[in-house]
Amino acid sequence: MAETESVYSLLKEIYLIIDDGDRNLLSNFNLTPSRYYALVHIGRDPGMSLSELSALMLCDKSNATRIIKGLEAEGLVTKKPHETDGRTIRLYLSESGIALREKALDAHRSYNRNRFAKVAGVEQDHLVNRLVQLKSTLRQDLRMGSTT
Repeated sequence: MAETESVYSLLKEIYLIIDDGDRNLLSNFNLTPSRYYALVHIGRDPGMSLSELSALMLCDKSNATRIIKGLEAEGLVTKKPHETDGRTIRLYLSESGIALREKALDAHRSYNRNRFAKVAGVEQDHLVNRLVQLKSTLRQDLRMGSTT
């Protein structure tokens, strides 16, 4: 059991370190990690709904709405009504949203290459394989509502 606690603690610490680095980097673009990932997701799948975005970001719809309102106020995101479903709004990046997303994505990719350069080759492949397995297990548990 202590091993499980150690794994959890280590992963949580790594998350906090990565998140802090992301916050510092993204602040150069006037973005938080949440705003950045909203731009990334919408840019990857233009026309997605607010519900789809909130599912991808693992947040409730009201939180996603707040993020989108801020991005929309800055002219980075536009909303358009769904063609057939009057209750659904589609999300798109504006030209300035596309430009900001590309700049932030490039900087983030470069930053990550530098952050993870010391773990390379076979070591990195092994780590990625294990993390993919862990992610799959955790996501499956989340879907099933498992707390045990």
